[in-house]
Amino acid sequence: MNAEKKLKQSNLGTVRTRFAPSPTGPIHIGSIRTALFNYLFAKKNNGKFILRVEDTDMERSKPEWEHQMIKIFEWLKLDWDEGPLSGQQIFDFDNYKINYVGPHAPYRQSERKEIYKKYLQKLLDEDKAYYCFCNKEEVEAQKQYLMSMGQPPVYMGKCRELSKDQVAEFFALGKSAVIRFKCPENHKIVFEDIIKGKVEFNSDVMGDFVIAKDLENPLYNFTVVVDDAEMEINYVIRGDEHLPNAPKQILLIEALGLSIPNYAHMPLILGENKKKLSKRDGKTSVVDYKEDGYLPEALINFIAFLGWNPGTEKEIYTIDELINDFSLEKIQKSGAIFNIDKLDWINGFYIRKKPLNELTEQLIPYFKKAEFIEENGAEIYIIKETQEEISFNTLTKIVLLYQERLKKLSDIIELTDLFFKKELDYDPELLNWKQMPKQELINSLKKSHEIMESISEIDFNKSNLEKVILPEAEKMPNRGNLLWPLRVALTGKKNSAGPMDIAEVLGKKESQKRIEKAIKLIS
Repeated sequence: MNAEKKLKQSNLGTVRTRFAPSPTGPIHIGSIRTALFNYLFAKKNNGKFILRVEDTDMERSKPEWEHQMIKIFEWLKLDWDEGPLSGQQIFDFDNYKINYVGPHAPYRQSERKEIYKKYLQKLLDEDKAYYCFCNKEEVEAQKQYLMSMGQPPVYMGKCRELSKDQVAEFFALGKSAVIRFKCPENHKIVFEDIIKGKVEFNSDVMGDFVIAKDLENPLYNFTVVVDDAEMEINYVIRGDEHLPNAPKQILLIEALGLSIPNYAHMPLILGENKKKLSKRDGKTSVVDYKEDGYLPEALINFIAFLGWNPGTEKEIYTIDELINDFSLEKIQKSGAIFNIDKLDWINGFYIRKKPLNELTEQLIPYFKKAEFIEENGAEIYIIKETQEEISFNTLTKIVLLYQERLKKLSDIIELTDLFFKKELDYDPELLNWKQMPKQELINSLKKSHEIMESISEIDFNKSNLEKVILPEAEKMPNRGNLLWPLRVALTGKKNSAGPMDIAEVLGKKESQKRIEKAIKLIS
């Protein structure tokens, strides 16, 4: 007889959500979205957000990945209420230790083995789990046989009814065993997912699944059930890829007599090709986006819209506004498209809103990384290529010229390299404006040089340059006849800030020097 039982899911007490990453590599955009939605839901409901580290994969889990993950959370200002003690980490990679905050410590699975052992033993003692001595070859042969019969490739239960004496005998012979859960037969699992609606599974497609390699080494589906129960998690908000785990976890929860949390499975994040986001679609690691110069507030704003829609035209949100407007019911069921152009637009918006001095401070590391400048005391730097001093104030002037053009902080490198080079390298043909005759082009550059010569160094600024250069440009058949060659001579680029802006920052001497070089290139 088919057993159907609709689960009554918990919604009592303080809202408690969790994010439980595995420190096996750099943290990805999808993981941050999971963390963010858990964070927003907890804060919206005056609840608690727990950060838990699932490091049971001892071969792949590394302290440096955990360290990086915590630093990213701190950068994004996604503060957790329980978990690793933020800001006071002791990262000794040879003898890794960590402090925690919260009543359910430790929050790292590798330090919770005694807890799991107690629950595993309970299932074994109650005959709800058993030792399986079948080797990999036997299990695979069973699956192949079932598939040939058109049946689900599940474990056939060869060791299901072994007596305690038989188990003891096998262990005495040195045989190894895994621990399997006794999955009820033809049992329908039905639950209400907050996002997906009614979800149904049948236990027959799962069979007796493995929950531990042995008493000391439990597997994911078991540890997550125990941890969620022990840490009083009542809302499990996670990606669609975890939906197949839900029925296994629910069966384990029922077998252990624990409370079933409310589930919300979010849609996948898709690339532009509408397939699951991968490295082919661009960067997936959050660290890469941080290093490229995406601002934390922009990244949070962008990620919030990957599958969630407030139902309005508003696109720019502070974290407090997200908390206020967020709800699980507004998460879409279909996949969310990762649009890098949208991220660039949002990031550019936040960059433009930055106070100039603060933005310049944030850009200093990019200037240094590009080896444009090096330290030379407070607020004074040395241009590495020319060994000339450049002040913080001058750097702010450079940044101001390009603040409106920046999509990400690293863009500043290519946009501003012209200010830090001893010699510009460009194709002389770039100087030509609409096929000007050679002599006309030379005369145009000489005119710019003469104008600059007529302005004293103390008065050499954008305003005074415009007062003289723009009227001269208007006298020509086309303004570009004067302004275009001047721009290219000063920058070596097709696109840049205006020539008068550039000249003011370069100064009279350097501006004239670059014009002289341009004349030589075409003479």
